[in-house]
Amino acid sequence: MSIAASTVELEGTLFVVAAPSGAGKSSLVNALLEREPAISLSVSHTTRPPRQGEQYGRHYFFVERAEFEREIGEGIFLEYAEVHGNLYGTSRTTVQSLLGEGRDVLLEIDWQGAEQVRRSKPDCVSIFILPPSRAELERRLRGRGSDSAEVIERRLHNSRGEIAHAHEFDYILINDAFADALDDLQAIVRAVRQRSALQWRRHEALIAELLAGG
Repeated sequence: MSIAASTVELEGTLFVVAAPSGAGKSSLVNALLEREPAISLSVSHTTRPPRQGEQYGRHYFFVERAEFEREIGEGIFLEYAEVHGNLYGTSRTTVQSLLGEGRDVLLEIDWQGAEQVRRSKPDCVSIFILPPSRAELERRLRGRGSDSAEVIERRLHNSRGEIAHAHEFDYILINDAFADALDDLQAIVRAVRQRSALQWRRHEALIAELLAGG
């Protein structure tokens, strides 16, 4: 019996990635998804206006605050939070549907949302990305050229409170050299997929064959 024939359908793994603004989270996540196309990125809803080049349904579902608040009342979100004056949330139905199909799902959210997800899905894998220094964090934020000075100062101020929650995550990754950080992020994903509990269930028939008496 081949290994492929002996596999069983399992729910996918939910990966949660958070970071202070400017740590390079989105760049790392996008590069990871190119390397690992089997991971589905859950597209968040937000009341933040689109930045240049961002597309509805690809980067975010951009909605008005009134609509977002109505969806909160309807229990649509697996998690939601207000970050830098804007609301962000993840559709519960979308995530559960993908996981149920056996696909791994990645949420790119903030620490508040990650805390909510861990409560409702304690088997999720959470990763916090740190910048290599405060000076580099500020350089990256100012280098974007997409935010006002006031917004940048608010993000820098808020970063201290966000970083204070890094220890609550399963993994902490420092994004200094991008290529190294990307390798580390992919290594976490691949290690999680090899956990004994998953592999034992995934290959039950193979293991039974290997254990059978001769």
